Amino acid sequence: MPQIGSILCPVDFSEFSVNAYEYARSLAWHYKATLILQHVLYPLYSGLVGYDSNKDADEKISRQLRAESQKKLQQFSRLHARHEIRPECVVQDGSVTDLILSLAEARRVDLIVMGTHGLRGIDRLMLGSVTERILRRARCPVLAVRKPAHHVISSVHDPEPVHLRKILLCTDFSDHGHRAAEYSVSMAKECGAELTLLHVLEDVSKLTELESATEKVASQLEAFIAPETHEGCIVRVMVRIGKPYQQIIQLAVEAQMDLVIMGVRGRGALDTAIFGSTTYRVIQLGSCPVLAVHI
Repeated sequence: MPQIGSILCPVDFSEFSVNAYEYARSLAWHYKATLILQHVLYPLYSGLVGYDSNKDADEKISRQLRAESQKKLQQFSRLHARHEIRPECVVQDGSVTDLILSLAEARRVDLIVMGTHGLRGIDRLMLGSVTERILRRARCPVLAVRKPAHHVISSVHDPEPVHLRKILLCTDFSDHGHRAAEYSVSMAKECGAELTLLHVLEDVSKLTELESATEKVASQLEAFIAPETHEGCIVRVMVRIGKPYQQIIQLAVEAQMDLVIMGVRGRGALDTAIFGSTTYRVIQLGSCPVLAVHI
């Protein structure tokens, strides 16, 4: 089973950051993990044509901005504090994507949790966004969090910030799917959640073929996770027909899933087939947080 000993949560103080932080704190609470809050400042006067830099003055202003951001980040942490969760606050200035990835590498974090705006429409996909670039380049799993379609965040008096009660694992039975399954079982056990295994069939036209294919896939799903592995955890299997990303999004809404877990074929997969990526479409068009697990 995967171990989650450290979690990195970059924040920009938006509502999307708050939603992501709730999930990060909940997982940190369950796994007794170290939680790192990171805020990245854009470099002072970066990209200004013809700007005559005064290094001493720039450095003084940069120090002031970092100090103010450090204070703001600590205030953010205190405002959303719950019980024993005391995150480390890190403020840096430079390239947002590069600094998130470098901090994740330096601290060897096991999970990155980030907020995403989740803009709808194929023409408004977040190409070039920080979240999208982190999803492509991170070596560890990335949890992309939008504001959930239903209420999962608990009251401030509850030690568990987010109640994960229903987890959906989407699989195509590939090797990277097995890695995602390990995270699914681990999180379901830690959170006491019900786990649903889903496979989506495409291009099945005849009724006899549909019945045969559905029965075969259901059996594969039953055997996909060894019974001794998920002992004590409720596991259900489901087979649906249609476009994978559409069926995943629809089921997540219908069943009020709290988390979708999906495997991706390694770093660069979203880069080389961005418009064909089921994972990317579910993150952008769905209403449920998605954990993308690389092999």
